[in-house]
Amino acid sequence: MNFTAPDFLPAIGEMFTLGMICVVMLAYLFFDKQNRGITYFLTQITLLGAAVIAISLYGHPTEITFDGSFILDPESLLLKIFILLSSVFVLMYSRPYIRDNEIAHGEFYLLILFSALGMQVLVSAYSFLTLYLGLEVFSLPLYAMIALRHNRPVCQEAAMKYFIMGAIASGFLLYGMSLIYGACQSLNLQEIVSMMSLSVDSQPMMLTVGLVFIAAGALFKLGVAPFHMWVPDVYEGAPNAMTLFISTAPKLAGFALLLRLLVEAMPALFPQWQYLLIAVAVLSMAVGNIIAIAQDNIKRMLAYSSIANMGYMLLGLIAGTPRGYGSATFYIIAYVIMSLGAFGIITILSRKGFELEKINDFKGLNSRNPWLALMMLLIMFSMAGVPPSVGFFAKVGVLESLVRADIVWLPALALVFAIIGAYYYLRVVKVMYFDEPIEKTPVILESFDAQLAISINGLAVFFLGLFPTTMIELCQKAFLA
Repeated sequence: MNFTAPDFLPAIGEMFTLGMICVVMLAYLFFDKQNRGITYFLTQITLLGAAVIAISLYGHPTEITFDGSFILDPESLLLKIFILLSSVFVLMYSRPYIRDNEIAHGEFYLLILFSALGMQVLVSAYSFLTLYLGLEVFSLPLYAMIALRHNRPVCQEAAMKYFIMGAIASGFLLYGMSLIYGACQSLNLQEIVSMMSLSVDSQPMMLTVGLVFIAAGALFKLGVAPFHMWVPDVYEGAPNAMTLFISTAPKLAGFALLLRLLVEAMPALFPQWQYLLIAVAVLSMAVGNIIAIAQDNIKRMLAYSSIANMGYMLLGLIAGTPRGYGSATFYIIAYVIMSLGAFGIITILSRKGFELEKINDFKGLNSRNPWLALMMLLIMFSMAGVPPSVGFFAKVGVLESLVRADIVWLPALALVFAIIGAYYYLRVVKVMYFDEPIEKTPVILESFDAQLAISINGLAVFFLGLFPTTMIELCQKAFLA
């Protein structure tokens, strides 16, 4: 039996991350408390280094390695870059919060790195085995991360809810994969595509049931209705720095999971999963936008907003065209940038003994810190889809892809829900600019990292709206390559 060594180049970013995790772990163990800031810088170096590797590989020909279970392609590289960069920004926002609340910072940084490693594996996975491996490696650290503030019962409750619901979703995913394996006799996505075209007529029921279970498991990770029950409770119960991470990079990983499983592995079942996604998208837009109106907790409001936004993102996949898939990719990236800014400001405004949770906590922010208020205004306008923000072009892109696919009624319905959703975003702007502040003390940002992060983040929302062409073309080319 001949053994052919795999090409390790496509996985060099993952190997670098894994090696640096060992370095960070040793640094945390051997440096005393006064010098443990080194773990923060090593973590940032790891994430930035992996991002540089992904950028340097961009343009490399598509390559499948490790016996057909790992792929290097433009789609995976693009998502990896934004997963890693968003994780960098999470750490910049979170550093003062972690310090002030005396959270075990070494554990926090290591959990971020392990989760980022799992997400990198997931987006490049090309078999059911590596997909599930990446999913579990990135999910398990999230459960532990939420429970890091063990002195707060609400954090323990949120962690337990997320863990139980995540375990159920993983079970659904595994059961669906086993059914698809039974019908196609393969775990490799490329082989499943060719075998499924032969199995559609012979075993339609097994494939359809497998599709439903796989879709349920993948959609849970995105937090769309009716698989959204964990989102508001976990967003509210988790410490703000942890909510910031959960609401950003894992969304990109969940999107990659859905792409690999439905778009790439099951094109033969497109009519079935298109109808399924239509129902889920409409329900998500309705539940997210309508229930968000009644929320006075800013984190619960943004949680329901994320449900609605994931519904809009699904519209691009429903179109079933490369343009639609590119538009969905642009939408999820735009949403992550907006969510980073929104939860980043919430994390910045939280301090020792005070968790910013209520919308009323933003009262008079403009008089206390005009720059932070302006950044939050840009983010809220973008989430509402007000031109010329990046959120506006993201919504236009997915709606246009549906119209080009001759599905007109769905964009019309999405516009109605977008108008409803604008209310609760503008409510935050009203509170910041027109209400009297509860506290008169100016908000001073002592952390240079946080100042830099929110400035870049807020301006990115604005300038990506003014000049969206380059990013849109990158997302489109990822599916046309």
